[in-house]
Amino acid sequence: MEKFVKVILSVALVAAMVVGLVGCLGGGADDDTIVIVYLPNESSSMFDGSRAEFERLISQATGRPVRGMLTTDYVIAVEAIASGAAHIAIMGGSSYIEARSRNADVDVLVVYSGPSGTANDAFYFSWFAVDADNADVHRNADGEFTIDNIRGQRMSFVSNTSTSGFVVPSAEIIAHFGDGLDEDALLDSDFFSQVLFGGSHQGALVNVLNGNADITTVADTMVYGYLELVSGEHNAVGAVYRVPAGAAAPFHNFPGQQIQLIESIAVLNVPIAVNRSLFTDEEVRAIQDLLTSDEVANNHHIFSPDDSDIDGFRRKTANERFVVVDDAWFNPLRR
Repeated sequence: MEKFVKVILSVALVAAMVVGLVGCLGGGADDDTIVIVYLPNESSSMFDGSRAEFERLISQATGRPVRGMLTTDYVIAVEAIASGAAHIAIMGGSSYIEARSRNADVDVLVVYSGPSGTANDAFYFSWFAVDADNADVHRNADGEFTIDNIRGQRMSFVSNTSTSGFVVPSAEIIAHFGDGLDEDALLDSDFFSQVLFGGSHQGALVNVLNGNADITTVADTMVYGYLELVSGEHNAVGAVYRVPAGAAAPFHNFPGQQIQLIESIAVLNVPIAVNRSLFTDEEVRAIQDLLTSDEVANNHHIFSPDDSDIDGFRRKTANERFVVVDDAWFNPLRR
Protein backbone atom coordinates (compact mmCIF):
# COMPACT_ATOMS: atom_id res chain seq x y z
CA MET A 1 0.00 0.00 0.00
CA GLU A 2 2.88 2.36 0.70
CA LYS A 3 3.98 2.16 -2.95
CA PHE A 4 0.44 3.00 -4.12
CA VAL A 5 0.23 6.01 -1.81
CA LYS A 6 3.52 7.33 -3.21
CA VAL A 7 2.14 7.09 -6.76
CA ILE A 8 -1.11 8.86 -5.83
CA LEU A 9 0.76 11.65 -4.06
CA SER A 10 3.03 12.04 -7.08
CA VAL A 11 0.06 12.33 -9.45
CA ALA A 12 -1.58 14.88 -7.16
CA LEU A 13 1.59 16.96 -7.14
CA VAL A 14 1.78 16.89 -10.93
CA ALA A 15 -1.88 17.91 -11.19
CA ALA A 16 -1.14 20.95 -9.04
CA MET A 17 1.82 21.79 -11.28
CA VAL A 18 -0.41 21.54 -14.37
CA VAL A 19 -2.93 23.98 -12.94
CA GLY A 20 -0.15 26.50 -12.36
CA LEU A 21 1.39 25.91 -15.77
CA VAL A 22 -1.85 26.31 -17.68
CA GLY A 23 -2.62 29.46 -15.69
CA CYS A 24 0.71 30.94 -16.70
CA LEU A 25 0.48 29.90 -20.37
CA GLY A 26 -3.23 30.29 -20.98
CA GLY A 27 -2.65 33.46 -22.94
CA GLY A 28 -0.52 31.60 -25.49
CA ALA A 29 -3.62 30.43 -27.38
CA ASP A 30 -5.07 33.97 -27.51
CA ASP A 31 -2.27 35.66 -29.43
CA ASP A 32 -0.58 34.72 -32.69
CA THR A 33 2.21 32.66 -31.11
CA ILE A 34 2.15 28.91 -31.65
CA VAL A 35 3.14 26.95 -28.53
CA ILE A 36 4.73 23.51 -28.98
CA VAL A 37 4.83 21.27 -25.91
CA TYR A 38 7.45 18.52 -25.60
CA LEU A 39 7.43 15.39 -23.47
CA PRO A 40 10.26 15.08 -20.91
CA ASN A 41 12.35 13.02 -23.35
CA GLU A 42 12.38 15.65 -26.09
CA SER A 43 12.80 18.33 -23.41
CA SER A 44 16.33 17.02 -22.77
CA SER A 45 19.24 19.35 -23.57
CA MET A 46 20.37 16.70 -26.07
CA PHE A 47 17.56 17.90 -28.35
CA ASP A 48 18.08 21.66 -28.02
CA GLY A 49 19.01 21.94 -31.69
CA SER A 50 16.20 19.66 -32.87
CA ARG A 51 13.58 21.62 -30.95
CA ALA A 52 14.84 24.91 -32.38
CA GLU A 53 14.76 23.48 -35.91
CA PHE A 54 11.28 22.00 -35.48
CA GLU A 55 9.98 25.34 -34.21
CA ARG A 56 11.56 27.07 -37.20
CA LEU A 57 9.77 24.66 -39.55
CA ILE A 58 6.38 25.27 -37.96
CA SER A 59 6.95 29.02 -38.20
CA GLN A 60 7.99 28.61 -41.85
CA ALA A 61 4.76 26.72 -42.64
CA THR A 62 2.42 29.14 -40.88
CA GLY A 63 4.16 32.49 -40.89
CA ARG A 64 3.51 32.74 -37.16
CA PRO A 65 5.96 33.04 -34.24
CA VAL A 66 6.61 29.82 -32.32
CA ARG A 67 7.83 29.06 -28.84
CA GLY A 68 8.52 25.78 -27.06
CA MET A 69 7.19 24.51 -23.74
CA LEU A 70 9.47 22.03 -21.92
CA THR A 71 8.00 19.57 -19.42
CA THR A 72 9.14 17.26 -16.66
CA ASP A 73 6.06 15.03 -16.67
CA TYR A 74 3.80 13.47 -19.30
CA VAL A 75 0.65 14.74 -17.57
CA ILE A 76 1.73 18.33 -18.18
CA ALA A 77 1.98 17.77 -21.95
CA VAL A 78 -1.43 16.06 -22.08
CA GLU A 79 -3.05 18.89 -20.12
CA ALA A 80 -1.38 21.55 -22.27
CA ILE A 81 -2.58 20.23 -25.64
CA ALA A 82 -6.04 19.23 -24.36
CA SER A 83 -6.68 22.60 -22.67
CA GLY A 84 -5.39 24.72 -25.53
CA ALA A 85 -2.37 26.05 -23.62
CA ALA A 86 -0.33 24.41 -26.40
CA HIS A 87 -1.14 24.24 -30.12
CA ILE A 88 1.10 21.28 -31.05
CA ALA A 89 2.50 18.42 -28.98
CA ILE A 90 5.22 15.87 -29.66
CA MET A 91 3.89 13.01 -27.59
CA GLY A 92 3.48 9.27 -27.15
CA GLY A 93 0.54 7.27 -28.45
CA SER A 94 -1.07 6.77 -25.04
CA SER A 95 -0.64 10.44 -24.19
CA TYR A 96 -2.29 11.37 -27.49
CA ILE A 97 -5.22 9.02 -26.85
CA GLU A 98 -5.71 10.51 -23.37
CA ALA A 99 -5.61 14.08 -24.73
CA ARG A 100 -8.03 13.19 -27.55
CA SER A 101 -10.47 11.61 -25.07
CA ARG A 102 -10.56 14.90 -23.18
CA ASN A 103 -10.84 17.18 -26.21
CA ALA A 104 -12.02 16.01 -29.66
CA ASP A 105 -10.17 18.95 -31.24
CA VAL A 106 -6.88 17.16 -30.49
CA ASP A 107 -5.94 15.27 -33.66
CA VAL A 108 -3.00 13.56 -35.32
CA LEU A 109 -0.90 15.95 -37.39
CA VAL A 110 1.71 13.41 -38.60
CA VAL A 111 3.49 10.29 -37.35
CA TYR A 112 7.01 9.05 -37.89
CA SER A 113 7.07 6.49 -40.69
CA GLY A 114 8.96 3.23 -40.65
CA PRO A 115 12.14 2.51 -42.66
CA SER A 116 9.98 2.06 -45.79
CA GLY A 117 8.87 5.68 -45.64
CA THR A 118 5.25 4.60 -45.11
CA ALA A 119 2.92 3.86 -42.20
CA ASN A 120 3.05 0.13 -42.97
CA ASP A 121 6.11 -0.42 -40.78
CA ALA A 122 5.70 2.64 -38.56
CA PHE A 123 6.63 1.17 -35.22
CA TYR A 124 9.40 1.34 -32.68
CA PHE A 125 10.32 -0.93 -29.77
CA SER A 126 9.65 -1.09 -26.06
CA TRP A 127 12.65 -2.69 -24.37
CA PHE A 128 12.78 -4.71 -21.17
CA ALA A 129 16.42 -3.94 -20.28
CA VAL A 130 18.63 -5.18 -17.45
CA ASP A 131 22.24 -4.78 -16.40
CA ALA A 132 24.17 -7.09 -18.74
CA ASP A 133 26.07 -8.59 -15.81
CA ASN A 134 22.79 -9.81 -14.31
CA ALA A 135 21.04 -10.84 -17.53
CA ASP A 136 21.51 -14.60 -17.10
CA VAL A 137 18.99 -14.52 -14.24
CA HIS A 138 16.39 -14.03 -16.98
CA ARG A 139 17.22 -17.13 -19.04
CA ASN A 140 15.01 -20.22 -19.00
CA ALA A 141 16.17 -23.84 -18.95
CA ASP A 142 16.81 -23.68 -22.71
CA GLY A 143 19.03 -20.63 -22.31
CA GLU A 144 16.49 -18.28 -23.90
CA PHE A 145 15.61 -14.91 -22.41
CA THR A 146 12.22 -14.62 -20.72
CA ILE A 147 10.37 -12.27 -18.37
CA ASP A 148 9.44 -15.22 -16.12
CA ASN A 149 11.78 -14.04 -13.36
CA ILE A 150 10.92 -10.32 -13.15
CA ARG A 151 8.48 -10.95 -10.29
CA GLY A 152 9.96 -9.67 -7.03
CA GLN A 153 12.53 -7.45 -8.75
CA ARG A 154 12.86 -3.66 -8.59
CA MET A 155 11.16 -2.16 -11.66
CA SER A 156 11.74 1.27 -13.19
CA PHE A 157 8.95 2.42 -15.50
CA VAL A 158 9.03 5.77 -17.31
CA SER A 159 5.63 7.25 -16.37
CA ASN A 160 2.24 5.67 -15.89
CA THR A 161 1.10 7.47 -19.07
CA SER A 162 4.11 6.46 -21.19
CA THR A 163 3.12 4.18 -24.06
CA SER A 164 6.36 2.21 -24.36
CA GLY A 165 7.58 2.92 -20.84
CA PHE A 166 4.49 1.59 -19.03
CA VAL A 167 1.24 0.93 -20.93
CA VAL A 168 2.51 -1.60 -23.50
CA PRO A 169 5.01 -3.41 -21.23
CA SER A 170 2.41 -3.57 -18.46
CA ALA A 171 -0.02 -5.21 -20.87
CA GLU A 172 2.73 -7.69 -21.79
CA ILE A 173 3.39 -8.51 -18.12
CA ILE A 174 -0.33 -8.90 -17.38
CA ALA A 175 -0.84 -11.18 -20.39
CA HIS A 176 2.25 -13.23 -19.52
CA PHE A 177 1.49 -13.83 -15.85
CA GLY A 178 -2.31 -13.60 -15.68
CA ASP A 179 -3.37 -14.35 -12.08
CA GLY A 180 -5.81 -11.42 -12.00
CA LEU A 181 -3.08 -8.84 -12.52
CA ASP A 182 -3.95 -5.36 -13.77
CA GLU A 183 -2.03 -2.08 -13.95
CA ASP A 184 -2.98 -1.09 -10.41
CA ALA A 185 -1.92 -4.49 -9.10
CA LEU A 186 1.53 -4.05 -10.66
CA LEU A 187 1.94 -0.91 -8.54
CA ASP A 188 0.02 -1.88 -5.42
CA SER A 189 0.96 -5.50 -4.84
CA ASP A 190 3.94 -7.66 -4.10
CA PHE A 191 4.54 -8.41 -7.77
CA PHE A 192 7.55 -6.08 -7.84
CA SER A 193 9.57 -5.46 -4.70
CA GLN A 194 9.73 -1.77 -5.65
CA VAL A 195 8.36 0.38 -8.47
CA LEU A 196 10.16 3.54 -9.60
CA PHE A 197 9.18 6.09 -12.25
CA GLY A 198 12.13 7.65 -14.08
CA GLY A 199 10.03 10.55 -15.41
CA SER A 200 11.67 10.09 -18.82
CA HIS A 201 13.11 7.17 -20.77
CA GLN A 202 16.58 8.44 -19.99
CA GLY A 203 15.77 8.63 -16.28
CA ALA A 204 14.26 5.14 -16.26
CA LEU A 205 17.34 3.62 -17.87
CA VAL A 206 19.65 5.48 -15.50
CA ASN A 207 17.83 3.77 -12.63
CA VAL A 208 19.25 0.46 -13.88
CA LEU A 209 22.70 1.86 -14.62
CA ASN A 210 23.05 3.34 -11.13
CA GLY A 211 21.74 0.20 -9.42
CA ASN A 212 18.46 1.63 -8.13
CA ALA A 213 16.45 -0.82 -10.25
CA ASP A 214 16.94 -4.32 -11.64
CA ILE A 215 14.90 -3.87 -14.79
CA THR A 216 13.43 -1.04 -16.84
CA THR A 217 11.09 -0.57 -19.79
CA VAL A 218 12.14 2.13 -22.27
CA ALA A 219 11.74 3.04 -25.95
CA ASP A 220 14.66 2.36 -28.27
CA THR A 221 14.09 5.69 -30.03
CA MET A 222 14.49 7.62 -26.78
CA VAL A 223 17.81 6.09 -25.67
CA TYR A 224 19.63 4.89 -28.79
CA GLY A 225 21.51 8.18 -29.08
CA TYR A 226 23.22 7.52 -25.74
CA LEU A 227 24.22 3.91 -26.49
CA GLU A 228 26.24 1.82 -28.93
CA LEU A 229 25.38 -1.73 -30.00
CA VAL A 230 27.98 -4.22 -28.75
CA SER A 231 26.49 -7.54 -29.83
CA GLY A 232 23.29 -8.94 -31.29
CA GLU A 233 20.79 -7.26 -33.57
CA HIS A 234 19.38 -3.81 -32.92
CA ASN A 235 16.08 -4.14 -31.00
CA ALA A 236 16.35 -7.94 -30.82
CA VAL A 237 16.11 -9.93 -27.60
CA GLY A 238 19.63 -10.60 -26.32
CA ALA A 239 21.15 -7.45 -27.85
CA VAL A 240 23.81 -5.83 -25.67
CA TYR A 241 24.30 -2.04 -25.61
CA ARG A 242 27.11 -0.03 -24.01
CA VAL A 243 27.30 3.57 -22.81
CA PRO A 244 30.23 5.02 -24.76
CA ALA A 245 32.79 7.40 -23.29
CA GLY A 246 31.65 10.97 -23.81
CA ALA A 247 27.92 10.14 -23.79
CA ALA A 248 25.65 13.10 -23.11
CA ALA A 249 24.10 13.70 -19.70
CA PRO A 250 22.65 11.93 -17.82
CA PHE A 251 24.69 9.00 -19.17
CA HIS A 252 28.10 10.63 -18.90
CA ASN A 253 28.55 9.10 -15.45
CA PHE A 254 28.28 5.52 -16.72
CA PRO A 255 30.91 5.02 -19.46
CA GLY A 256 31.41 1.37 -20.39
CA GLN A 257 28.34 0.08 -18.53
CA GLN A 258 26.25 -2.38 -20.52
CA ILE A 259 22.59 -3.34 -20.67
CA GLN A 260 20.97 -6.36 -22.31
CA LEU A 261 17.47 -6.79 -23.71
CA ILE A 262 15.38 -9.64 -22.31
CA GLU A 263 12.23 -8.62 -24.22
CA SER A 264 11.46 -6.25 -27.09
CA ILE A 265 7.93 -5.32 -28.22
CA ALA A 266 6.88 -3.47 -31.37
CA VAL A 267 4.80 -0.32 -30.64
CA LEU A 268 2.94 2.01 -33.01
CA ASN A 269 5.05 5.07 -33.81
CA VAL A 270 4.40 8.25 -31.86
CA PRO A 271 2.32 11.12 -33.23
CA ILE A 272 2.77 14.81 -33.41
CA ALA A 273 -0.60 16.09 -32.25
CA VAL A 274 -2.41 19.32 -33.04
CA ASN A 275 -5.27 21.17 -31.36
CA ARG A 276 -7.31 21.98 -34.47
CA SER A 277 -9.36 24.66 -32.72
CA LEU A 278 -6.24 26.86 -32.68
CA PHE A 279 -5.51 26.63 -36.43
CA THR A 280 -7.29 27.13 -39.71
CA ASP A 281 -7.63 24.08 -41.96
CA GLU A 282 -5.25 25.79 -44.39
CA GLU A 283 -2.60 26.14 -41.67
CA VAL A 284 -2.88 22.47 -40.74
CA ARG A 285 -2.48 21.44 -44.38
CA ALA A 286 0.51 23.77 -44.78
CA ILE A 287 2.21 22.23 -41.74
CA GLN A 288 1.52 18.70 -42.98
CA ASP A 289 2.80 19.53 -46.47
CA LEU A 290 6.08 20.85 -45.07
CA LEU A 291 6.62 18.11 -42.49
CA THR A 292 6.02 15.34 -45.05
CA SER A 293 8.37 16.93 -47.60
CA ASP A 294 11.76 15.58 -48.72
CA GLU A 295 13.30 18.70 -47.16
CA VAL A 296 12.26 17.59 -43.70
CA ALA A 297 12.91 13.89 -44.36
CA ASN A 298 16.55 14.84 -45.07
CA ASN A 299 16.85 17.28 -42.15
CA HIS A 300 19.33 15.74 -39.69
CA HIS A 301 17.84 17.67 -36.78
CA ILE A 302 14.66 15.63 -37.25
CA PHE A 303 15.94 12.36 -38.79
CA SER A 304 19.64 11.77 -38.07
CA PRO A 305 21.71 9.03 -39.75
CA ASP A 306 24.21 7.15 -37.61
CA ASP A 307 27.11 9.03 -39.19
CA SER A 308 25.62 12.46 -38.41
CA ASP A 309 27.05 14.56 -35.59
CA ILE A 310 23.54 15.91 -34.92
CA ASP A 311 21.19 14.29 -32.40
CA GLY A 312 17.89 14.28 -34.28
CA PHE A 313 14.50 13.36 -32.90
CA ARG A 314 14.59 10.03 -34.73
CA ARG A 315 17.20 7.68 -36.16
CA LYS A 316 17.44 7.58 -39.96
CA THR A 317 18.10 4.00 -41.07
CA ALA A 318 16.54 4.07 -44.54
CA ASN A 319 13.61 6.18 -45.79
CA GLU A 320 12.13 7.43 -42.52
CA ARG A 321 9.98 10.55 -42.82
CA PHE A 322 6.74 12.03 -41.50
CA VAL A 323 3.49 10.61 -42.91
CA VAL A 324 -0.15 11.61 -42.46
CA VAL A 325 -2.55 9.16 -40.77
CA ASP A 326 -5.97 9.64 -39.20
CA ASP A 327 -7.06 9.14 -35.61
CA ALA A 328 -8.32 5.61 -36.30
CA TRP A 329 -4.72 4.52 -36.93
CA PHE A 330 -4.31 4.44 -33.15
CA ASN A 331 -7.30 2.15 -32.54
CA PRO A 332 -5.10 -0.95 -32.02
CA LEU A 333 -3.36 0.88 -29.18
CA ARG A 334 -6.72 1.95 -27.75
CA ARG A 335 -7.77 -1.68 -27.66
